[in-house]
Amino acid sequence: MISLYTKIIDGVWFGVATEEENIFVTTFGFSREAVLQSLLKSIPFDMPFQHSKNPSAFAERVISSLKDIYDGRDVPCSFSLVTKHLSDYTRKVIETVSLIPLGYVASYGSVARVAGGSPRAVGGVMASHPFPPIVPCHRVVSSDLTLGGYGGGLDVKLAFLNRERRGYKAKREIPVDSKKLLVFPVEFVLKRLERGKC
Repeated sequence: MISLYTKIIDGVWFGVATEEENIFVTTFGFSREAVLQSLLKSIPFDMPFQHSKNPSAFAERVISSLKDIYDGRDVPCSFSLVTKHLSDYTRKVIETVSLIPLGYVASYGSVARVAGGSPRAVGGVMASHPFPPIVPCHRVVSSDLTLGGYGGGLDVKLAFLNRERRGYKAKREIPVDSKKLLVFPVEFVLKRLERGKC
């Protein structure tokens, strides 16, 4: 049975849905109700669940990692994400976006060139995938390196990117199978914002 767990840390609610050491959903928000709604809408419809007041050690570890990611810390995420109920395309986009390193962003188009589909299709996956912020959808931006969209609001996306700045100065290419994912320093986006172009 899937167990749901929510916790508030420093004014931010974090939530996770787990079964044993497998993650079905992660989320964060600024009210317990919003976090619970997000967890419930992303659980596979045919799976029984319960709300847990006494979390497992694993759920606590996941929540701690979510907080670290939220705070802009580099967290090696080796968690098992349950994706078998998702489409092949959604899984491919999630895998690709998960490769964007801390301190960098990629465009929807760059992700699409690796995962397939269109930039709009990538945006659709980013808007509905069940693993924020473990899958760093906040690191996916428009092709002109402006913020683009974000389900949690552009102010939340901007705050993420500000916490993730590392002073990198050059773009990189990350090999993915036979393709390359082009990533840019977060600073490129922040400089555009400072110039009033977001």
